Amino acid sequence: MSVKIKDVAELAGVSVATVSRVLSNGSVSAALKTRVEEAVAQLGYRPNLSARRLRSQLSQTVGLIVSDVRNPFFTAVSRAVEDAAYRAGMRVILCNADEDPDKEAMYLRLMQEERVSGVIFSPTSVTAGRFRPERFEFPVVMIDREGPPGLTDAVVLDNPQAGRLLVEHLIARGYRKIGGLFGNVSTTGAARRAGYEAALAQHGLPSSVRFVAPSTEAASTAVRAWLAEPDWPDALVVSNGLLLLGAVHALTEAGLSIPGDMALAGFDNDVWTGLVGHGLTVIEQPVYDIGVVAMEMLLSRLENPSLAKRKVVLNGALLERASTSGRGAAAPS
Repeated sequence: MSVKIKDVAELAGVSVATVSRVLSNGSVSAALKTRVEEAVAQLGYRPNLSARRLRSQLSQTVGLIVSDVRNPFFTAVSRAVEDAAYRAGMRVILCNADEDPDKEAMYLRLMQEERVSGVIFSPTSVTAGRFRPERFEFPVVMIDREGPPGLTDAVVLDNPQAGRLLVEHLIARGYRKIGGLFGNVSTTGAARRAGYEAALAQHGLPSSVRFVAPSTEAASTAVRAWLAEPDWPDALVVSNGLLLLGAVHALTEAGLSIPGDMALAGFDNDVWTGLVGHGLTVIEQPVYDIGVVAMEMLLSRLENPSLAKRKVVLNGALLERASTSGRGAAAPS
C-alpha cells in the first residue's frame, strides 16, 4: 500500500499542512522540520509531484531549449543551467531543437503543457524574429541569440566586438585577404559577421563571406568549394566551433597547412582546438557564466515579474595560438 501524506503527518504528530510546508520548503520551526523529515525517511514517502503541480499551477521545472546538443557550447551551457537550477531546488527539461523552427514551436508547446516555471531558450533567427512572449504563461530568458529588443531577458556575448577582435588580430599579424564563414540560421552568426565587416571596412579591406548551415559537414563543403577557386583567402574567420572543425577537415584533406597556406581563427575554446598543430586562435566565450547568469535572471523574473527586461552582454577573450602566427612570424608560446 502506498504511503500518503497523512501517514507522515500522523507519525510526526503534526498536521498535513505542516508536512506540506516542509516538503515545499515553507516556513516551519527547525524542530518540526526535523520530525517531518524523519517521518518521511522512516516511511519512504514520495510526494505526488503531478498532484502538487495541478494544485500550484507550477512545476518547479525549468525548460531549456538549445539549438544543437552536439555543439560543445550548448553542452557546457546546459551543465551550467542545470547546476544553477539544482541549487535553486528546481529541475530541468532539456530539449534539442536542431536549429529547426518547427521543433522549437513543438517544444514551446510542450513547456506550456508541462506548466514549467520558465524557459531558457537559444532560438533560430526565424523564431527569434517572430517570438511574442505574451503568448506564453511563463517567462523566457534567451541565451546566445536575441529576440525582438526589450521583449525578453537575454544573456549574450558581445558578438560584433568579438568578430571585430578576430579581424583586428589577423590584420595585425599581416593578413589582408580575410574571408568569413558564418552560420546562416542564427542572429549570432549575423552579429559576428557585422563585426568582421566593420573591422575590414575600417582598414579599407574587402570582405568575402560565405553562409552555411551550422554543421561540420556544411563548413567542410564550403571551404572545399572556396579552395577550388583561383583566389581564395589567406586567412579565415569562422563563426562557431562546429564550423571551425569543418574548416580544419577541409584544409587537412586538401593537404594544406595552417597557417602556412591559410590562417584560421574562430569561436569556442573546445578541447580539440588546442590539439590542431600548435593550436587554433579562438574567442573563448564565458560559457558557464552564460548559463548561470541566465538561470539567475529567470529566478529574479519569477520573484518579481514586473522587473524591466534586461540584457546582459558578456565579453569573450582572444586566445592567440599558432594558427594565426603570421607568415614568417614565430608561433606564440
